[in-house]
Amino acid sequence: MGVWIGLCLPFLGTSLGAASVFFLRRSISGRLQRCFIGSAAGVMTAASVWSLLLPAIEISGDRGRLSFLPALIGFGSGIAFLLAMDCLIPHLHVGQEQPEGRRSRLGKTAMLMLAVTIHNFPEGAAIGAILAGALRAESGVTMAAAILLAVGISVQNFPEGAIISLPYRAEGKSRLRAFWLGVLSGAVEPVGAGITILLASVMTPLLPYLLAFAAGAMIYVVVEELIPEANEGKENNLGTIAFALGFALMMTLDVMLG
Repeated sequence: MGVWIGLCLPFLGTSLGAASVFFLRRSISGRLQRCFIGSAAGVMTAASVWSLLLPAIEISGDRGRLSFLPALIGFGSGIAFLLAMDCLIPHLHVGQEQPEGRRSRLGKTAMLMLAVTIHNFPEGAAIGAILAGALRAESGVTMAAAILLAVGISVQNFPEGAIISLPYRAEGKSRLRAFWLGVLSGAVEPVGAGITILLASVMTPLLPYLLAFAAGAMIYVVVEELIPEANEGKENNLGTIAFALGFALMMTLDVMLG
């Protein structure tokens, strides 16, 4: 049951955000959006340490002084994977006018959707990795930590769903179609989670690498996208405060429930 909850919560967050097209005419206010994104960045950073990297090192304890090696390799691979996707796939971050990646004739909204999809995959991989760890008693990862991470990601996914669906509505598409396009942007998360769980179950020795890979990918997203978005515009200290609160909450709950 816990596995299904962990898989569904982030996708539910995106879907609820996309549903805002039925009752909002404009995008979510900048202040509220910065609070959402800042707190989610804090949660994801704390989860990367306590729920992903430390368990990866603990699982590799039989390596002695080299127990950090799988975590180091996995973390670096996660960073490199996201960096490659950033360079190769055309996409546009929220609040920016200049697209990144390869040149493309895609429209602005389509590239916004690709940007969301790029960082939704590592979030899905993180959920899959931590759920796979929770299914192994000796990993030190608890199901409570997995659910907490899923909740944090779902909170961050809410404004993302709105960011996709509302511009489509503004372009003249029906509310229903705009809603489904927003929902579709989050579909990659359960796919990424399922692939990661499958890999961990088939090749058990990969688990510490997968945990650290997910941590690296999430840290890349936090530094590259979430922190800049949380600090845009006036009153940018809101994003910093929200980050600190999200980090402290995830750290506290992870240690207490772990």
